[in-house]
Amino acid sequence: MELVFVHGALVRDGEWWWRRAADLLRERTGIQSRALALPSCAETAPEQVAGGLVADAAALRRELDDMDSAIVVGHSYGGTVIAEAGRHPAVSHLLYVSSYLPEVGQSQAAIMSGEDDPVSIGDNGDGTLSVSGYDAPSFGARFLQDADDATQRQAWERVAPQAAGAFVTPTSAAGWRGVDSTYIVCGNDRSTSVELQRIHAGRATRSVELPTGHHPFVSHPDLVVDQVQALLEQAPHPS
Repeated sequence: MELVFVHGALVRDGEWWWRRAADLLRERTGIQSRALALPSCAETAPEQVAGGLVADAAALRRELDDMDSAIVVGHSYGGTVIAEAGRHPAVSHLLYVSSYLPEVGQSQAAIMSGEDDPVSIGDNGDGTLSVSGYDAPSFGARFLQDADDATQRQAWERVAPQAAGAFVTPTSAAGWRGVDSTYIVCGNDRSTSVELQRIHAGRATRSVELPTGHHPFVSHPDLVVDQVQALLEQAPHPS
């Protein structure tokens, strides 16, 4: 069993975001994990950026092609990548963290359109979007209020532009359907509303609510690893 972490939108360096949880997971269970590099965030070849959601989903499928059995963790936008990637025989479980289980035809932008206090995003004029109007303190207060100042600054250093196609492309598949899944609702999230999280949690096999901000694998990695362990112990495995 391996684990693949799919990070959220408008940031880079998934390995940094996932490292604390990855180290603890390996210590407790021996499970090796890796963080997916998203083409739409310029983490792979420059020419792949414009591929947006489609390129990200293809990257996930390629990663899974090298595995026999995997848990896939989707954070925020990462859940939309899981959906677009479709069903894959290597996937044993899906774990969603303040994320989305979109129906076919839903785009990331459509999912977020009903939020009362949306994250401010600006158009860079080159086919990419970026968070707009934030600095290190305000970004930390919104996305990582339960992490220390140093961690908030390190997170801000990893904010990155992302292809607009990651947000406006409608999904053509629903890779979460028919797969055993757990959803972590982040009860103190200041980025994605708890109400929206609960709607998507209702599509998962099971859900749990934790008193964390938007990135619990950074601020409270033990709570996330607890859920991975519970998933391993309790979730039914496909025949």
